[in-house]
Amino acid sequence: MTGRFKDKLGEGGCGTVFKGKLGSGCFRSIKIFGKSKANGQDCMNVVATIGRIHHVNVVQLVGYCVEGSKRSLVYDFTPNGSLDKYIYSKEGSMLLSCNKMYVISLGVARGIEYLHEGSDMQILHFNIKPHNILLDENFNPNTLG
Repeated sequence: MTGRFKDKLGEGGCGTVFKGKLGSGCFRSIKIFGKSKANGQDCMNVVATIGRIHHVNVVQLVGYCVEGSKRSLVYDFTPNGSLDKYIYSKEGSMLLSCNKMYVISLGVARGIEYLHEGSDMQILHFNIKPHNILLDENFNPNTLG
């Protein structure tokens, strides 16, 4: 699914994200959880929470896999990566226009508002940062839930 883990997209506190290709040919982001301190409960909590969230500005969970102690999540693939590579870039080609940054900011705000007040369960997101704002092919933001 991840092509032998050769295309790493990012790494966070609870796992590493790789670009994957499903049997259907669709590209997805695959998060492989690291060693679990809670017997895999952390992964299942994410599945239970994010699996119920549906908003254009919140990343969509496609599925998950549990095999023994190995756990992974399958998300929509966001080909433009995370916002941090654009706002912290030293390369001129990676800069976004003021208008695009404004549109991204509004999308992030809409996603956070949905998590905090719009969904059937209130989710307080304490880790909003450019690294956790993913950009789709049109640079629309998807907040990690």
